[in-house]
Amino acid sequence: MKTKKITFLLLLLSTTVYSQVQTIEETNDSTSSWAFLQAVWAFDDGDFETAFGWYTISALQDEKEGQYNLGVCYNRGVGTPKDLTKAVYWFEKSAEQGHYPAQHNLSLCYYYGIGTPKDYTKSFYWVKKCAEQGVKEGQYLLAMHYYKGYGTLLDGTKAFFWAKKSAEQGYPSAQLLLGELYYRGMGTLKDYKKAAYFVRQAYENGSEFDIKQAKELWEERELWKY
Repeated sequence: MKTKKITFLLLLLSTTVYSQVQTIEETNDSTSSWAFLQAVWAFDDGDFETAFGWYTISALQDEKEGQYNLGVCYNRGVGTPKDLTKAVYWFEKSAEQGHYPAQHNLSLCYYYGIGTPKDYTKSFYWVKKCAEQGVKEGQYLLAMHYYKGYGTLLDGTKAFFWAKKSAEQGYPSAQLLLGELYYRGMGTLKDYKKAAYFVRQAYENGSEFDIKQAKELWEERELWKY
């Protein structure tokens, strides 16, 4: 039976969980500068222009959290006019210091050409850094690079490895991809029961988009048989 191609979700930068500035607790860093703390407090108070000013100072002091949050401000136009080029600049500064939300966002910028020309090789480079820190969103995006052969050689085994890592952390989009990999026997032995299991998990735990994709897979692959 001829099967249609299933398109999986790659999170857009505007909807990723990393599109918000971080709170003090989220940084988990007691050494945050006075400038960064002032920025967080101003942001919490709704004074975005003041927050932007303090994030700028923090970023210029080479604080990775300040650089990341400044990138978010430029990306979203919070406290300053939107400037996607500057957002990429500050995401990269932060990513170079190992900040995984910045690495994830930077990978997406290169993947989609947001504020910079598309560059799958750079997208792959940065998401691999993120995934290796155990971040489920990064693991999923890395699996997609291997699945599609974007920025690297197509590799079903590695696509399966990273999709499984992410799916085991409960990430619905990765569960969908893992289900498809089990169904196709890509990077693993074919296993229709496991394919059905993970597609069902995505349906039960996912967003509206995930649910739609799960329904398509469920019917197209006739997973209800298993």
